[in-house]
Parts: sequence; structure tokens; C-alpha cells
Amino acid sequence: MRRLVPLLLLVLAAFPAWAYPPGTGILSRSRSCVACHTSLGPWSDEARTIIDVVDAKTKASLWDAKGFFRIDVPRHEARTVLTVIGRRKGEPSPPRRTGWIYVDPSQIPTSSLTKFAPGWDVNVPLACRVVGDSLEGREGDHLTVLPMTIRPGDAARDAELELQVLLSSGESVKGKAKEGLISNYVLRKVALKVVDP
Repeated sequence: MRRLVPLLLLVLAAFPAWAYPPGTGILSRSRSCVACHTSLGPWSDEARTIIDVVDAKTKASLWDAKGFFRIDVPRHEARTVLTVIGRRKGEPSPPRRTGWIYVDPSQIPTSSLTKFAPGWDVNVPLACRVVGDSLEGREGDHLTVLPMTIRPGDAARDAELELQVLLSSGESVKGKAKEGLISNYVLRKVALKVVDP
């Protein structure tokens, strides 16, 4: 029996891991959500899609005119932002949940469980959340809103992340993620900037 246990563990390790919520680069080397999920849902009209990163204190959007979210943080200080995702009010059939992950693409091949930028402390780099949160100024929108606190440590450098988002309804079939789940994939760029004294 003792010889059988290591053999069984070796066999099980050869099978791919299946996971949900987001697993981009974590349990596999998947480059994005669409490696497992489809992007054929009814929410492809990006004009009605809300994806925002806002300062938790001021509620001001961190969207930069250059086409990305810019988050400036003094080294060794914490900054909290809100990840805001959903669809505008009046949506006849809003998504039931949203899933997202902040990914530094250079970290996907690594064995690290977080794919956030190296040297940065982060508490919620990914989540899957049921729609129904509220945010001042966006009353009536179909939203998820969740805080994320980041802090650049000694080793932190400026970095570019991808905010990968999946709007979804239905239930994914374990091991067959393209079945049962209605989803749309959206990508945004995020620039992390270390502010040194």
C-alpha cells in the first residue's frame, strides 16, 4: 500500500486542474479567460459595459486619456481602489456575476500563485462576485464593486497589468467550461506607478 500512494499521487498530478473563479495562469498556463470560456454572450456592446477602477476615497476614475487605468502609489504606502464592473441601467438581461483578475503577463509562466506584479503587496487581485452592489453616482446600474488594496515594497517597479473581465450568467460545467456558461470577455490595461520620494 505504501508504494501505491506515491504512484497514485503521480498519476493524479498528470491531470489538468479545473477551477472557477478565475484561474488564468494559476492552475494552468492559460493566457486569458478565453482559454477556457467563450465570449459569445449578449453583452458584447462595450458602450453599455462598465469597467472602471476608481479611488476608494474620492470615487474618481483612474482612467487615463492614453487608454489605461493609472494607479500611482508612494513606495511602502497602501492605496485602496475599487474594481467596478457591470452593465448600464436599462439592461434587459444583465449578467448574473462578474469574474476578474489583475494579471502581469510576465508572471503567467511562473509558479507564483499570484499573477500580480512582483514586489507589490495586494489583497484581492481576483474575484468572482454576484451582481447587485451599489456605487454613488451609478444608481440603477447592474454592478459588482470590490475594494483592492495595493502597496509597493522595496522590490516594486512600475508595471503594466491586464484587467481580464468575464461577464457571465448560467452555470459552468466542471471540466467543460465552455458549456453551460454564457459569457463575454473584456480586457483593460492598468499601469502601476511607484512614487519614490
